[in-house]
Amino acid sequence: MTKNLKTPKTVLAVFAHPDDMDFSSSGTVAKWAKRGADITYLVCTDGSKGSEDPKVTPRKLAAIRKKEQLEAAKILGVKDVIFLGHRDGELVVDMKLKEAISRVIRQKKPDLVITLDPTFLYSTKRGFVNHSDHRAAGQAAIDAVFPLARDRLNFPHHEKQGLVPHKTKTLLLVSFDAPEHFEDITGTFAKKLEVLKAHKSQVPATAEFEKRIQGHARMLGKKAGFRYAEGFKMIRLS
Repeated sequence: MTKNLKTPKTVLAVFAHPDDMDFSSSGTVAKWAKRGADITYLVCTDGSKGSEDPKVTPRKLAAIRKKEQLEAAKILGVKDVIFLGHRDGELVVDMKLKEAISRVIRQKKPDLVITLDPTFLYSTKRGFVNHSDHRAAGQAAIDAVFPLARDRLNFPHHEKQGLVPHKTKTLLLVSFDAPEHFEDITGTFAKKLEVLKAHKSQVPATAEFEKRIQGHARMLGKKAGFRYAEGFKMIRLS
């Protein structure tokens, strides 16, 4: 078990849908932003399918969720939000996606990339299947970090555009069921709740919802000796 990384200078968060990173990691992001980290969100899909409202269309929902994500990022102190615009539910791990992520890595030069653990498929304990977009975003992000963005002969046209290879030092993978690294979010848990409420199309404004988020953060915190925590797997790249 490891705990509490030293605050990275530059962070790139790669995820599938608007709200993914805020549900999983916004306490950690808020903590780092407060301490001066330069943080970029890279959202792979448009989030256009996540609604049971019979009156909403995919185009309308995509616009709503983009606005919600921008508001959430502003609350957190995230400096830049990039939307790739792939259709929700259709994200695939191909070279087009990997190159797009590699390009942003070479532009932003992150010390740390945080993404979703692509090996997490389902949980029998919680009766949960991990969204295929989550797995695709995580796998493409890992592949972009190593080896694609690192090695100069990958996407040589980037170099002609002034983008040089970049070696990311740390990968942090959101881990729902088997975390090995914990970040203390006791001081930013209230901010996490505030940020989640910005996602009005996805989050019910109920005490029950807050209790569920609180219970999960407390459970992770108990494992690490904190009041509230978020859990990850960490890879230090040599």
